[in-house]
Amino acid sequence: MIRLSPVLDGLGTYPFVKLEAARARLRSQGVELIDFGMGEPREETPAFIREALAAAIQPLAPYPSAVGLPELRAAIAGWAQRRFGTSLDPDTQIVPTLGSKEAVFGLAHVFGGDQVVIPQPAYPVYDRGARFAGKEVVELPLREADGWLPDLGAVDWSRVAILWLNYPNNPTGATAPLDFYVEAAALARKHGFVLASDEAYSELYFGDRAPESALQLTDLRHVAVFNTLSKRSSMPGYRSGFVAGDPEIVAALKKYRPNVGVAPPDVLQHAAIAAWNEEAHVTEVRTRYQAKRDLLLPALEALGLRSAGGDASFFLWMEGSDELAARWLERGVIVAPGSFFGPAGEGYLRLALVPPLDAIERAVELMRAP
Repeated sequence: MIRLSPVLDGLGTYPFVKLEAARARLRSQGVELIDFGMGEPREETPAFIREALAAAIQPLAPYPSAVGLPELRAAIAGWAQRRFGTSLDPDTQIVPTLGSKEAVFGLAHVFGGDQVVIPQPAYPVYDRGARFAGKEVVELPLREADGWLPDLGAVDWSRVAILWLNYPNNPTGATAPLDFYVEAAALARKHGFVLASDEAYSELYFGDRAPESALQLTDLRHVAVFNTLSKRSSMPGYRSGFVAGDPEIVAALKKYRPNVGVAPPDVLQHAAIAAWNEEAHVTEVRTRYQAKRDLLLPALEALGLRSAGGDASFFLWMEGSDELAARWLERGVIVAPGSFFGPAGEGYLRLALVPPLDAIERAVELMRAP
């Protein structure tokens, strides 16, 4: 019998894999599925980005450099300056990544310390990356009464390697004020851990003010910010993101990267350069998600569900039960039970605003059915 890694053997099924059997069963019965479960953008990648990809194709396709193209690092630095007023050195403070997931998973392998502190409920990869790196996971609850911000005074930081933050938050849609990042970064410098801020949804928001970022801190020591084009530019399959911040952290990631992989292929990096250099398409993306939100949220509230989250990301975080999710599933409407994101998510439902408007209209009718 082949022996598995004890970490892999001990893991439960990845939450969203649990829905696959149900999807297959319903499809075999001819049920049309409307899927709010997976947070995968289904908007078309803008034409100018696809054209940049096509134009970059060359007869030779060498291995990409582990540190990424200088032009891409410069484009990311330019975007950070325009968006956050932050000056980043492209050579020492930015490393392109294969989206965010691989970088999130690998971070705990790079830095010393026994523990990784993760928010709860949360994206599952923070936890799983830590466990595969042999770290102890410390869960820091997020509660609605606290605006889905953790209590940073509730942790003994002496053994911590990494603190994960994620705002705009998946699954709650909450945002964090700059003062909160200031407090977290001060703790990181005092106790010697890495403040890792996952900001994959930074460009999807519906309020009057854009979400704030850890990149706006005046002191980026011990700070690593993760971002990606998957949501901002409807490019999930392009697998293009970055880590930026403390030069010491970036240098460690550059040292680690050649051991496990490379940067995205050069042709994809050229597409990413085009995306980071253009903002009009991002405004259009937000407008489309706003229309979906304006349709779905009032319909859910009319059904008696209460919005419990914030006004950012492309998720709705509603008060609701696993039983309701199961009932809707049998009608072909897939939502993610909050329990998928950990015990603190129980009693809530997450709906990703990814189906087209006409599908959302059909879903509302199915949800309303007795």
